[in-house]
Order: sequence, then C-alpha cells, then structure tokens
Amino acid sequence: MEPIWGFFENMNELVYVADVDTYEFIYMNKRALSICGLTSLEQTRGKKCYEVLQNASAPCEICNNRELVPGQFKEWRYYNPVYNRHTLVKDTLIELDGRRLRIEIAIDISADTKQNEIIRDYQNKEALINEALRTAMLASDPETSLKIAIEYLGKALGGERVYIFEKNAQGGDDNTYEWVANGVSPQKDNLQNVPPKVCEGWYRAFADDKCVVIDDTEDVRTKNPLQYEMLKQQDISSITVVPLYEDGRVIGFYGVDNPPAESLHYISNMLQIMGHFMESLLKMRNLVKNLERMSYLDQLTQIGNRYAMVKYTEGMRPGESVGIVYGDITGLKRVNDAEGHEAGDHLILAASACMKEAFGDAYELFRIGGDELLAICAGIGETEFRERVARLRKIMADYSVNMAVGADWEKDSEAGVSVVLAAAETQMYKDKAAYYQRTGIDRRR
Repeated sequence: MEPIWGFFENMNELVYVADVDTYEFIYMNKRALSICGLTSLEQTRGKKCYEVLQNASAPCEICNNRELVPGQFKEWRYYNPVYNRHTLVKDTLIELDGRRLRIEIAIDISADTKQNEIIRDYQNKEALINEALRTAMLASDPETSLKIAIEYLGKALGGERVYIFEKNAQGGDDNTYEWVANGVSPQKDNLQNVPPKVCEGWYRAFADDKCVVIDDTEDVRTKNPLQYEMLKQQDISSITVVPLYEDGRVIGFYGVDNPPAESLHYISNMLQIMGHFMESLLKMRNLVKNLERMSYLDQLTQIGNRYAMVKYTEGMRPGESVGIVYGDITGLKRVNDAEGHEAGDHLILAASACMKEAFGDAYELFRIGGDELLAICAGIGETEFRERVARLRKIMADYSVNMAVGADWEKDSEAGVSVVLAAAETQMYKDKAAYYQRTGIDRRR
C-alpha cells in the first residue's frame, strides 16, 4: 500500500481506487475489503475493479469513468446486488505518477434504506388493512365480514395462516375462523376445544393487555411441551397472536402463523389495532345469532317453534329413517278459561317437560301451536322409537299430564317428512277422540 492511501485505511466508509484506463485495482480500505469478503489487498492484485466489485467479466454498464473530472466529486446512489449493500457514492479523478485514478468513497446506507423499506412496507400493509376494513364493512353480515377481514390480513401480512380462536363453555379454545395461503393445509377442524393448558401462558399475557410474539417455536419446547407439540404439528415456526376482549374480559385471540421474519414484531401493532374491529364484528355476530335463535325459539318452553320445525325438516337427509311424535295437550282451553293463562302455561310447560325427558336428549322438539308439541327423531331405529313413545306415556302418567299422542315411524323418509307427520297427526286425533270418549268431557270446553 502506498503511503498516500493510508489516510483512508481506517475510515468507516468504503474506499477503493482503480485505474480509469485499465480498470486495474489499486487499493481498497479495510471496510471495503470486509464488505467484499476479502482479508487483504493482495487478493485484489492483477484483478479488474469490475471483477472484484461486480463479479463481472467486462466493464460495468453503469461505469461513469468518462464523466469524472479532477477536483470535482460526482455523487450518486447505488445498490450492489452482489454484496447486498445500498450506498451513497462519491467519485472523483486524480492524476498520480502519470496515471489517471478513480477514487470512490461509498457510504453504506443499507441500514437506513432497510428502515425506509420497512416503513414503506408498513405503510403498504396499513393501506391494505384499511381496505380490508372498508370491504368487510360492506359485507351483508358479520360472518362474511370476519372472513373477509382475516383473508385481507393474511395476504397483507404475508402469513401462511390467519385465524380466530374463541373461548368455549368448557374453558377450552375453538378455532372458529381460518384463512390459509395457497399450499397451506387448513387446521380448523383439528383445533376444536383445545385444552386450556396449551394456551395458559398466552392468556396470562393477554390479562396484562399484551400480545404474544414467538420468533422461533423451538423456544417453547421446554417451557410448554404441550403447546410446542401442537405448534409443530401445524408446521408453525413463528407466530404472533393478540387478545380479543368483550367488556374487559378476554374471550379469545387471533393471530398469524409464519409471517415474514422482518415483519414478525411490527405486525403485532397492526393486529392490535384490528383487534377492536374484530371484537365489534364478533359482538355483532353474536347479536345476530341470538336474534336468529330467538326467532326460531318458543319463548315459553324454550324449544323450537313452527319456523324452526320447517327449517329443520328442510335440512333433513332424504332416505333416512324418521319417527315423529305428535302431541296435543288436552283441556288447555278449559284450564285457561277456568284458572287463567298462567295455569295454562304451567300445563304447557309440564307437557313440554315430559317430551324433553323422553326425547330431548337426542332428538328435536318443537311447539308448533298453542297446545301442539312435536318430536322429530331423524335416523332412529323402529325399536328405539317405540320404546321412547312408551316411555313418554309412562312419564305423562307419572306427572298427571294429559296429552293426546300420535306416533309414526318410517324406515325411508324419501316420500317426505310431511307424509310421516300427517300419519302421526292422524294417530293423535284418534288418541284424542278416545280420551274424550273415555272421560266424557266435552272437547269443546
């Protein structure tokens, strides 16, 4: 190294010198050598600048040697793909010992550039999330809105899977919504009633209003082996999850699996912002479900109403066996007139309780009129059906409940549930007529 270059040796900037006419390498300082993966200047001897800096076999197309003027610096920015560096470059020309030499001083701005890229990426993702919010709000119902929102999140954040987990009545966690990227296997069906112990550490963090970021799932191998096994089964190497609240109470969480490493931490802020939107959608969904449930529910007996019966029968599989019990509470009008409607309600509740005890553990019950109750037993065998009907009559006798009962069972319901229902209703009217004949009570009263 010639003494003149010693000035540059310990500079933090990258400095190199090359012959303008021959492209022969003359000098590189320590910083430049390090960036290029070299340990000494001797490794550059006999090489051209484009060979060392660009790994090229000919002069660079971007070379500005012809533009250089002694005593003036030309400033420009350049990204070197070989060494993955963003630089702010200052070039000038000097003459030394009859040779024209190019001196290049390059400031490594990769960190600043990277930061700017992160900011731009964040802004782009933020824009996509805003679009997700806008699009989701245009959906016709909260269910659709939730599905749209997590799909947008998945695509915006570059994750492999986005999901929502909700705490169930047993204390476990149910995966209720899921989006997966192309080529990623869905996991929703495998993640129902996840034991509380799996996510107990997360919920402790959630209680302090903290999200959970796991850079490497290997970190939880010893801390929570149960959680580790579940994460590894899903091919999760990194994960970000944030809590969901309702009235200050943690009701679950949602998150992203395997997002890009560079965005793993900052996306948690986005998810937290989106969390309030998710919470609102879940609340709206629950409200809609409750309203829908109430619209299909008989408020007195808490079993299905006529609308629920119609909806249920429309969804039945054709060709399966079905048994129908048709009950009519005898004397309800007489009780209402003589003792009041409160007494009549007690009679309805007593009859409903009998039906629930006989059929409600496995089959569907409906109140389709003021005094008419129905049990629809889809997929039931004839022997079990007849046993349950006999059980119903015994329970009614034990509770002193008078109800005319008709029952019909068909092995194949292909002809339609209405046929079986009509047959059960006919049997009920026969039983009702027999009751009034036996008791001598005026059925009109």
